[in-house]
Amino acid sequence: MGEKSKLNIGVIGYGFMGRTHSNAFGQAPKFFDLAYQPVLKAVCGRDNDKVHSFAANWGYASFETDWRRMVERKDIDLIDIASPNDTHEEIAVAAAQAGKMVMCEKPLGRNAAEAGRMVAAVEAANVPNMVWYNYRRAPAVTLAKQLIDDGKLGKIFHYRAKFLQDWTISADLPQGGAGLWRLDAGVAGSGVTGDLLAHCVDTAIWLNGGIEKVSAITETFIKERQHVLTGKVEPVGIDDASLFLARFNNGSLATFEATRYARGHKALNTFEINGEHASIAWDLHDLHHLQYFDHRDEGKLRGWRDINVSDGDHPYVKNWWVPGTQIGYEHTFTHQVVDFVAGLSSGTPASPTFRDGLATDQVTDAVLRSAGSGQWERPGDVT
Repeated sequence: MGEKSKLNIGVIGYGFMGRTHSNAFGQAPKFFDLAYQPVLKAVCGRDNDKVHSFAANWGYASFETDWRRMVERKDIDLIDIASPNDTHEEIAVAAAQAGKMVMCEKPLGRNAAEAGRMVAAVEAANVPNMVWYNYRRAPAVTLAKQLIDDGKLGKIFHYRAKFLQDWTISADLPQGGAGLWRLDAGVAGSGVTGDLLAHCVDTAIWLNGGIEKVSAITETFIKERQHVLTGKVEPVGIDDASLFLARFNNGSLATFEATRYARGHKALNTFEINGEHASIAWDLHDLHHLQYFDHRDEGKLRGWRDINVSDGDHPYVKNWWVPGTQIGYEHTFTHQVVDFVAGLSSGTPASPTFRDGLATDQVTDAVLRSAGSGQWERPGDVT
């Protein structure tokens, strides 16, 4: 077999997500047989010294301090956006117009309008695209998808999800800047709705289909914080907590909850699905296990079973370690690279595409509209 074609990667952003993406691009070809060889060609960040250090540490061939220069480079095939939310639209549109493949961190846009323009750009340019909703690719979550698609649960009645954190409780925590942009509505777009619930919504749509309508309530517990960039005490525009009811297109009912004010929880991301025949449940804190209950089991043996998703016939697992051992959070990003590359070779795009990301943004927009109106709202409706 000859030398594989190179897929030259340009990553924009060297923070938390820049690290996870860099690791994924580097690890994927070491553990999986890919049709293309990812190459860490360039990384871009605003601070020259920091991006230089990042490039050296992760093995990038070069670095840039202006994302526009990286988009224009002829030696880069794929632009990967791992920068704050307010940069997503401009970079993605420019990259698509330059004929680059585009991968983008979630949420796709700060709102559905931005996401819609990003979808239009990649589809007009006909370039491969993907949004980094990584939790789909935890092997246990992928197994849950297989069980649902195989009809193991039967008709779905209930879906419930939550994503709880506690890192913004202190009133002394400022907003804005490189480290705390998620508390600045202008940069983030929204608070936990777009940051945490977007993950839950993407997973839910993937597992259970489209969402018909939502009824929501949100709260900002601390109304003012000092802004890192201005030094002034300014109003807080993001939501600290967001809860909503939903009805799916298949008739099932749902509850979703996200907050950064749940003391004792750092990343409690869970879902449970109840069907006519069986139920499944998953918890990020125990991500390699899937809980499964099947009412069709013999009565005296009926009960919840704990499936250790770490064997060779489970999704992705055969490419890692021996059965019974574990993989972690970072592997979900590696699996995303694997599936993206597989989509390039097969011609069938791997999800979630930008259009899938738009569907999630339409739901989170509806959640925020409902919290303001006090009414049921439908994703995609314009008010």
